Amino acid sequence: MTSNKQLLDLLEQLARGEVDAAAAHSQILDALRAQPYADLGFARVDHHRSVRQGFPEVVLGLGKTPDQVAAIAGEIVGRGSTLLVTRAGEEAFAAVRKRVPGATYYPDAAIIAFPQHDVTPGRGTIVVAAAGTADLPVAEEAARTAELMGNDVARVYDVGVAGLHRLLGERARLASARVVIVVAGMEGALPSVVAGLVAVPVIGVPTSVGYGASFGGLAALLGMLNSCSAGVSVVNIDNGFGAANIASLINHL
Repeated sequence: MTSNKQLLDLLEQLARGEVDAAAAHSQILDALRAQPYADLGFARVDHHRSVRQGFPEVVLGLGKTPDQVAAIAGEIVGRGSTLLVTRAGEEAFAAVRKRVPGATYYPDAAIIAFPQHDVTPGRGTIVVAAAGTADLPVAEEAARTAELMGNDVARVYDVGVAGLHRLLGERARLASARVVIVVAGMEGALPSVVAGLVAVPVIGVPTSVGYGASFGGLAALLGMLNSCSAGVSVVNIDNGFGAANIASLINHL
């Protein structure tokens, strides 16, 4: 089965006169017949996602059975695309491994991954900063996602505002970033502080970490939305994946 990348490579070779038109014809038709999606009955796997958006369809593990996740994963990998499953558990990983033996599970991020050669490298570094250790599952979801999308990632963890000197000790790494993802719960103050130190976009990720009045991350979300620092944008509560996707798009510009 011809992947999107193989099809693009074939068309480029054809344009350069490196392959015979008749020989390329059947491969091109085969690839086009298989597009733009595969209907598995319970899911329609979007094989044109990478053509439109630069990265293959990402699978949300929540709400799917292990067998459903595995079937989608096998379809994605079979077409030569990088596999990324978010919010996945051990049972889903065990099912995926039967279809994709080389798949890797990152329990710290709840991510299943199988990288292939269809991802374009980013231009710079994405820094993922986390306020506290309790924020690391969301931070790791962001970091692992950004890496799978072709980006160099630097982690700056446990630098919350309760000990500001820890953050100031990382100013050089923050300044080297092309984008900074800042993950924080409680009152969500860290993105405002980081944005006051750097000249690049800052993407705030509020987490559901905090005591009762944090309202499951709502306090952090509102705090970030009301930031007085310029250059802060905000994604939904605990949405490390969404932040990484936006950061990757910026880093690939």
